[in-house]
Amino acid sequence: MTSVKKLYKRLSRRGPHRVLRGDMAIVGLPGVVYTPESGTNLPAVAFGHGWLTTSKQYTDTLEHLASWGIVVGVPDTERGPLGSDRSLAADLETTLQILSSVRLGSGAITVHTERLGLVGHGLGASAAVLAAGDSPRAKVLAALYPSPTSKAVEPAARRSRLPALVLAAGDDLDGFTSNALTVRTTLGGDAVTLRSVPKAGRRGLVEGFSVRKYLGDGSADKRTQRDTRAILTGFLLAHLTDDKTYRGFADPDEQIGSATVIDPDSLEADDRDQITKLLRK
Repeated sequence: MTSVKKLYKRLSRRGPHRVLRGDMAIVGLPGVVYTPESGTNLPAVAFGHGWLTTSKQYTDTLEHLASWGIVVGVPDTERGPLGSDRSLAADLETTLQILSSVRLGSGAITVHTERLGLVGHGLGASAAVLAAGDSPRAKVLAALYPSPTSKAVEPAARRSRLPALVLAAGDDLDGFTSNALTVRTTLGGDAVTLRSVPKAGRRGLVEGFSVRKYLGDGSADKRTQRDTRAILTGFLLAHLTDDKTYRGFADPDEQIGSATVIDPDSLEADDRDQITKLLRK
């Protein structure tokens, strides 16, 4: 069997499938969908974008997932400074409904109704957690560098029973800019893993121009994008397909790239106030 190390290296590059792009607006929801060129009973995920970003800032990541045989739908809603995590969560659930009920491409691409997942970044990660709390469709959850939003996230996390992956940027685990540790400790179910990606930037997944980058709030980070794509792709293939090749990516004891598994019980209590945490990041 191919080692996780070799698979990680392989998954950090584009997959074998040619990628198609479609417009979800034709079925009533602003957004885009990326699919492999062909395939039936494919896995699919709804992807939630970060604050003040759109699907365009994740194009390479979305195409990467589709190149590995995963259909991805991204609602282009809640894009302004007052974007609502709850509304985006509802749109993620609607996206799963669309992907699993509509023939895609020329009609030859279909999604398996039991192979659906929720993925999000920043604000979108918290929205994905909100959706996971009540989703009748989702089978897996990935929260990429989640950021604090509303008080509704923690109760929703407790209701979730989905296998879940939470990614954090370095030691940015909990505070004004990240709630990765909180999400990890409140998510229900046993198969929940928090991995810290060294030298990653919590906003590094965003590609190209964004309003936040214009305001001086972070920029694209090729290393963050490469590492995140490999870890995420392997995790989704492990949970949403029958291919046992990738099962190591679902194992919390497995070393994946340079990412470190964080055990909340092993962390020392941090009694600093939130302002101090923010100033010392």
